Amino acid sequence: MSPFLFLPMKSIDEKVLEAFYEIISESKQEMYDRIAADRTRYITVAMENVQKTHNASAVIRSCDCFGVQDLHLIEPNNKYEAQRDISRGATKWIDVHTYDDSSDAAQRCVKKLSEDGYKLVATSPYAEKTIFDISLDRPIALLFGTERYGISEDVMNEADEHVKIPMYGFTESFNVSVSVAIMLNTMRQRLERSSLNWKLSEEEQRSLKIDWCTKIVNEGVRVESEIRKRILEKE
Repeated sequence: MSPFLFLPMKSIDEKVLEAFYEIISESKQEMYDRIAADRTRYITVAMENVQKTHNASAVIRSCDCFGVQDLHLIEPNNKYEAQRDISRGATKWIDVHTYDDSSDAAQRCVKKLSEDGYKLVATSPYAEKTIFDISLDRPIALLFGTERYGISEDVMNEADEHVKIPMYGFTESFNVSVSVAIMLNTMRQRLERSSLNWKLSEEEQRSLKIDWCTKIVNEGVRVESEIRKRILEKE
């Protein structure tokens, strides 16, 4: 009996990605494979009413740089618009989820994160625990508030833990975008040293790479739809 009879059939997404890889350059393929392999959803970031768009844009850039795939923006009072010169196009590569259509946007966001299995960790300069004390026993959602007032009381009360970044000077807090970068750097290093399964699965990486392909190919969404239609017609 031929050993090829036992080879697993390729999934639809595998075939879709192969079709896209026939279109895009080899350098893009290598870059997508390398970056997707380092992406994570074990950590996510939620920002509440960050009023300065350049700070929010810097946070998006930090999420991309540290391989964090999802960012949640709670913005019932401040509509976010990316500043391209600061985010450097990072909005194309990470998934930004917005909660801006009702007065209970913050509650809906933290509820969704909790239901998805995240531990809610609020940042506060007055917390007793530091970022080094956060347990990595389950996925973590890092919650950040406005530059001036911090996280709202409602969100703070929903948090599972409150932590601070150790500081050694006269000022009591960092700029919010700096705080996010420090937190993500610390958490990323801790995950790298752990034995946790914190990276995306092969299926998640494949789906992500398909999404990235649609964003650089002309009329990418339409192209993906046509590829899937072609594949299904052959099935």
